[in-house]
Amino acid sequence: MSKKTVSQIDVSGKRVLTRVDFNVPFEGGVIGDDRRIRMAIPTIKSIIDRGGKAVLMSHLGRPEGTGYEASESLKPCAARLSELLGKPVAFPSNDPTDAAAAAGVAAMKNGDVLLLDNLRFAKGEKKGDAAFAAKLAALGDVYVNDAFGTAHREDASMYAVPMAMAGKPRVVGLLMEKELRYLSAALASPARPYVVVLGGAKVSDKLPLIHHMLASGKVDEILIGGAMAYTFIAANGWKVGASRVETEMLGEAKKILGEAMRLRCNLVLPQDHVCSTVFSADAGDIGTFDGEVIGGAKAGIPDRSMGLDIGPKTQTDFANRIHRARTIVWNGPMGVFEWTPFAVGTREVAEAIVEATSRGATSIVGGGDSAAAAEQFGLADKFSHVSTGGGASLEMLSGKPFKTVELLDTE
Repeated sequence: MSKKTVSQIDVSGKRVLTRVDFNVPFEGGVIGDDRRIRMAIPTIKSIIDRGGKAVLMSHLGRPEGTGYEASESLKPCAARLSELLGKPVAFPSNDPTDAAAAAGVAAMKNGDVLLLDNLRFAKGEKKGDAAFAAKLAALGDVYVNDAFGTAHREDASMYAVPMAMAGKPRVVGLLMEKELRYLSAALASPARPYVVVLGGAKVSDKLPLIHHMLASGKVDEILIGGAMAYTFIAANGWKVGASRVETEMLGEAKKILGEAMRLRCNLVLPQDHVCSTVFSADAGDIGTFDGEVIGGAKAGIPDRSMGLDIGPKTQTDFANRIHRARTIVWNGPMGVFEWTPFAVGTREVAEAIVEATSRGATSIVGGGDSAAAAEQFGLADKFSHVSTGGGASLEMLSGKPFKTVELLDTE
């Protein structure tokens, strides 16, 4: 069911308690990537431009839950948000639920913005504690969930707070609405051919997604790269050298390969690999190996070498398949894209998806490392949608229901 959005309700003069996701990376004490803050601005502006009082709450990092930790404070996020909005953002306390925080909210005027400090300074946030939630709920007349990156977790601010605010408006923010529209509604009836590109380190992380995609009967091709490909390649009996293999998942990988064949979904593995004997950005012994059959034996990757990127043949093959697609989901890099020698495969796949998008295909990037790669390559604004939640997008694409969303008001 479609969820009611913040833009559909009257917020004038009301305290709009808004769960955002400002869990941004820091580098040397400075925000390394402010994309999650920027993505929350449409919801914030919808509130303040219509005379509401935006009371923002978020988590950051993994503090101990025993009180204030300077390194995990959201204060730098308040400063960055103030720059982006061009107006002051109040930051009344280092404790999100103390008297100073409550007084700061009480002093707000229409159009003001206030950010509470890190919710995880209190153990009650992760535990979904009702007493902690009640203190937060008392700060709002309206509840807005705009934190898709945390939507798969039933933390206090995500579940217990809106439960405590039953009878008051409980709606989604504009970012959350967009995430739901692309990751749920758009994929309910995808334009075909529908191609899913998967990568990253672990097969185990992607198992529910692969099974769901196969069972749906809607996916035409699944292209698998990254380190997870080597578990499938090994399951097929090919040599993978020193490449990363989840040995405990070999049986499951064989089942998936059989399931894909039975359901007539084309599961495509890399044909060739960019390898090194050293796991390093400065690897000097880089070579490319094909998965060839030599003298009747499956050759593959030499014993001491490890696959760190898909090779040129695979890059071309994947790009050609992507170009034919009308719907594309990408979750996970094709190699160690952070290191220049092994970034080519991920870049080629990203550029192929961008080209398909320019021709009218719907493209969805599933957050996490894929989103980071899109940012690194300067392509993030050229996809149909780049999710702000890696884990959340993976779970939603896997068909899992989110209780944090289900309890919100419907249209």
